[in-house]
Amino acid sequence: MAATRLYGAIAHMAPSLNGVYMSLFRIRLELAREKDHPEGSTQHGYEIIAPLKADGHLDAAEWKSRRDICTARRFWSGEADQHGELVRTRGGQWALSYDPATDEDDESLFRMDSHLIRQGEYVSLRGPAGQRHTFRIAAVSAA
Repeated sequence: MAATRLYGAIAHMAPSLNGVYMSLFRIRLELAREKDHPEGSTQHGYEIIAPLKADGHLDAAEWKSRRDICTARRFWSGEADQHGELVRTRGGQWALSYDPATDEDDESLFRMDSHLIRQGEYVSLRGPAGQRHTFRIAAVSAA
């Protein structure tokens, strides 16, 4: 299967108990190089459980039917982990939310509809205070 060779992690789609292939993946983002971390940091990042299409892009239709298990964990050295969920904003953008009662704490994932989710690629995230960081996709594996 050509897509399997191309996208690596997609090759690990695991059959569920009823024989239907699952598209949920654990995506690990680690802080890329920036002023305060010139070598990047494995101690600052996110782990996100999200559905991916065979082409390596987020699957909005699958997310809609399984959003209850599309979670996020923010790990940041010196701070307690934050646990939340992968959401779609009113404008249709992807974000991480830690309090479902408000969107004030949401962290926006920049242009995630067009990004290829593959190890070694880069994505940007904007925090609730407007700060923007770039992250390297450190790993993509079956959830």
